[in-house]
Amino acid sequence: MNRIHIYIFAFILSFSSFKVYSQQSNRVIINNNASSDQIFYHTIERGQTVYSIATMYGVTVEDIYSLNPGSRESIRAGEQLRIPQQDAAPSGGIDSPQENYTFHTIQPQETLYSLTIKYDVPANRILEANPGLSVKTFTIGKTIRIPAVSIATLPTTEYQTVTKTIEYTVARRETMYSITRRFNVSSAELLELNPQLKDGVKAGMVLQIPVRTEERVTQTPGTPLRERDVNALLSAPKQINRVNMIKVALLLPFMTEEADPNPNATARFIEYYEGILLAVDSLRNMGVSIELSVYDTGNGTGKLNNILQQQELREANLIIGAVQNEQIGPVSNFAQEHNIKYVIPFTSRNDDVLSNANIFQVNTPQSYLYSKAAQIGCELFRESNIILLDTEDRENKTEFIEAFKTEMQQRNISWQELTYQAATFPTDLERIFNQDKRNVIVPLSGSLDALNKFRSPLRTFLDTSEEVYTVSLFGYPEWQTYTRECLEDFYALDTYIYSNFYADNMANNLADFYTKYKTWFSKTLINTFPKYGVLGFDTGMYFFTAVQKYGSNFENNLDKINYRSIQTGFDFQRVNNWGGFINTNLFIVHYDKASFTVNRSEFK
Repeated sequence: MNRIHIYIFAFILSFSSFKVYSQQSNRVIINNNASSDQIFYHTIERGQTVYSIATMYGVTVEDIYSLNPGSRESIRAGEQLRIPQQDAAPSGGIDSPQENYTFHTIQPQETLYSLTIKYDVPANRILEANPGLSVKTFTIGKTIRIPAVSIATLPTTEYQTVTKTIEYTVARRETMYSITRRFNVSSAELLELNPQLKDGVKAGMVLQIPVRTEERVTQTPGTPLRERDVNALLSAPKQINRVNMIKVALLLPFMTEEADPNPNATARFIEYYEGILLAVDSLRNMGVSIELSVYDTGNGTGKLNNILQQQELREANLIIGAVQNEQIGPVSNFAQEHNIKYVIPFTSRNDDVLSNANIFQVNTPQSYLYSKAAQIGCELFRESNIILLDTEDRENKTEFIEAFKTEMQQRNISWQELTYQAATFPTDLERIFNQDKRNVIVPLSGSLDALNKFRSPLRTFLDTSEEVYTVSLFGYPEWQTYTRECLEDFYALDTYIYSNFYADNMANNLADFYTKYKTWFSKTLINTFPKYGVLGFDTGMYFFTAVQKYGSNFENNLDKINYRSIQTGFDFQRVNNWGGFINTNLFIVHYDKASFTVNRSEFK
């Protein structure tokens, strides 16, 4: 099995060998006749399902249905669910430390300090159990985990920001401005400590530089922190853990030592790797140092067992990859145990993100995608005459349509439903179309067959009708693959498509990528959507830049990471106070009838 080390300034080929951490499967038996102290409340957020909520808390969907009978039919964002409390909610894999938690829903007037008293738990342990907890997220109705540990048996720790001075010798050609930028201090602070600077900056001068750092202050039992100090922990600044050399492990099934059951898929993973290489090269030109180690995971967990034994993998800042769920679970546990950020680039159907704070899931789970698309659709077409068109196709987008209907109901937006019948289609349209509003047709299916049924008859009706109607289509990500057959109709019908990926073939950044890709690898990208080579490049540029700018704990500065993607946008949101992050970015692609152009709008 080959492992390739790629440095920013040199490419080195070497070889290595490979441990697996299997997932812990926990089953908790719940008393459905739970009393008030045996339940807590979960406020439903957009994109969540009963299944994801149950998984988040380690219960079953039947447990939730039992306490919330109406949830069997549907749930809505903003509503609360009663969740059965567990006496023991273990976390982590089979080889990681187990810890028990109680879930608590924050009530009015509660503070972090009051919770430490209520549960007899140090504040720092609550913060450790809830990495996403801050002033912004410590709000009424939010749920947090309370670890089962007593103040009386453990010391407590708080972090204090202190300013110390270091000595620095001025180098040639340095200026006051460059020194203030280098150490992130003001000129006034420098002058206060170094009055000689009033006569100018000279090479060889020894300056006193103020440096701010966070220090851990340990309180032994019997000396608890004051209430004000405990509550202030929620707003304490997060220190950036700087990284000089970004160490990245890429795990992909290259199938170099076994029979390949799916050569087409393997070719796409190779293309993804090549996109990562181009991101590495682009950052090299900006002076960033990266060490990329590439591992062939093959099929199953056989090779992965050996990969996870590597000492070098434990030193990584980022792990990217693993394709199969049986591989993702062990890698997820490994990343959690060693506090390494883990990027899952392909699957959207993995549950580890719900309980592992180190995970970043690039491919948006369908429920979140549908919820956000429904939300944006309602914002775009709230004043329109919305028509849900049933073409009686076998591939209906049932979950999206239900999410769209729910969103319209909550916003008091009306809609009409129409079943496509070829013989009566023109008269049906005359009956439900509105001359005074835009008429937005949303087919229930995203298939090409469904689109083919009505696109030509719809255009014929609009061309021959004595009335003048304004019409738009609202459709699905896969419509991007139909442009060879439908491009003219997309423009004519003023089409909008929601998608979590889109590459503008007329954009300069995509053209530059195509040119560089062909120069490096002497081939063109595989004609798939999304294009894996571009996905690899976007993923690499986003995460490598994040680590370079904001350190190995870059998750504390996600709002400052502004990467203009070629194909896949990034807007990572934490799923709960103790879990990981999912990408909720959404594009609306508009085939503009008026300008005959394609416009991509990004919604975060």
